Amino acid sequence: MSINDIQDCIVDEFGIFDNWMDRYQQLIDMGRELRPIDSGHRTDQYLIQGCQSKVWLDAELSPEGTVLFSADSDAIITKGIVALLIRVLSGQKPQDILNAELYFIDRIGLRENLSPTRSNGLLAMVKQMRMYAMAFQAKMQ
Repeated sequence: MSINDIQDCIVDEFGIFDNWMDRYQQLIDMGRELRPIDSGHRTDQYLIQGCQSKVWLDAELSPEGTVLFSADSDAIITKGIVALLIRVLSGQKPQDILNAELYFIDRIGLRENLSPTRSNGLLAMVKQMRMYAMAFQAKMQ
């Protein structure tokens, strides 16, 4: 699936909820379903700077040339946010990640319903995921 196809699915899924408490619950559920990051990656080296909560993010380049992300967080809402980002970006080619416009964030109302510190954390997560993609893209050339 393309990044935009996945984003459209997420917009549809969140569109069934009438209020943000239900959407927060959906985020919490997504965080609970996130496959745990390797325990050896819960170190400062993988910690995303700019998040109020602790968020660890790792990525590897698959033999097929796609980026595979894994992550964890010590905060359940934040874990749900990173799970959403992984759902959209993991398994995609580095150049597609770099070119992606992540419109789902605004369309599901995520940005407007996050506290300023969580919103900054969201931007830091996206930035770090793009940095991994940029590094893998450079490595492939």
